[in-house]
Amino acid sequence: MDTPPLVSADSVTFRLPNGDELTLDGARLLPALSLPDTPLDFSPDDGEWRLHLDRPPVHRMEYKFQLHREGATEEVCDPANPLRAPGAFGDKSVVEFPDYTAPAWLSAERVPGEYVDLSIPAPALDHDIEARVWTPADTDEPLPLLVAHDGPEYDRLADLTGFVAALIAEERLPRCRVALLAPGARDDNYSANPWYSATLHQRVLPALRDAVAVTGPVAGMGASLGGLAMLHAQRALPGLFGGLFLQSASFLTIELDPQESERFSKFAQVSTYVAKVQAEGAPFETVPVVLTCGLAEENLANNRQMTLTLYAHGYEARLVEVPDAHNYVGWRDAFDPALAGLLSELWEG
Repeated sequence: MDTPPLVSADSVTFRLPNGDELTLDGARLLPALSLPDTPLDFSPDDGEWRLHLDRPPVHRMEYKFQLHREGATEEVCDPANPLRAPGAFGDKSVVEFPDYTAPAWLSAERVPGEYVDLSIPAPALDHDIEARVWTPADTDEPLPLLVAHDGPEYDRLADLTGFVAALIAEERLPRCRVALLAPGARDDNYSANPWYSATLHQRVLPALRDAVAVTGPVAGMGASLGGLAMLHAQRALPGLFGGLFLQSASFLTIELDPQESERFSKFAQVSTYVAKVQAEGAPFETVPVVLTCGLAEENLANNRQMTLTLYAHGYEARLVEVPDAHNYVGWRDAFDPALAGLLSELWEG
């Protein structure tokens, strides 16, 4: 039985067959967004299992199903929905509401590019930092540089270098380079770790400048913990980054994010740092900062709070709230105009 979701402008009904090929004891929706106080268990209805939801504040919704049968539990993508979204932890099914439109730059002409791979020693971290630098083809001239945390995932799941190549072709960005930094020991490195920030300053940025010619202020970007780590490095090390693009950054606090205290091992370290930022006042150097965050994710409240904090400290800080959640496609869809505007301002005035 073909039972795809029934999608309208203001709701979605998820369906699963009951009987024949699939006999269930129950099912539950696992949404990849925050739906507090929303019932997520399916109910039997005329030979099907059904769950009706009012539309969350998103244009698209990623999800999986939790199936219960014969005492076992299984998590699966929606077998009747061919739409999938890639993620760092595997694919999820996707519902796209009628007003969702993918970014135009995905199908636009792009300048050709090439990659340079680096392995940068990082003795303070006990592992090397792997970096891949995208650059417009056939050039060795000095160019502006964007440095991305979780860079390989940003490129594979959000097409970051494709975005830059498309906007260079449209002459909306100057010719530039993108350094894609692999996270290594991600939770350790990105959780406001001073040794990691020092490694960026003493090892990573010098190695990038040795490998490719760089001009102008360096921009830094990151999502989730990667965004937190970028802010930590900028505040600790004046002159390292001239502007920041932070997406759904993990500015966790005890008051706003108590649910993280048991499920994230670095919660105390991160929340202590965020409290320090709020208490310590303006740093030696402030830079332009654009933040983005989904309307349907747990980090929205702490990103609103951090934006106000940075603004009070003298940063040119702006939060863009987007109709999505904590995922790479949502972050991709916020590149234009948020990232485009920051880079254009930073590099072209």
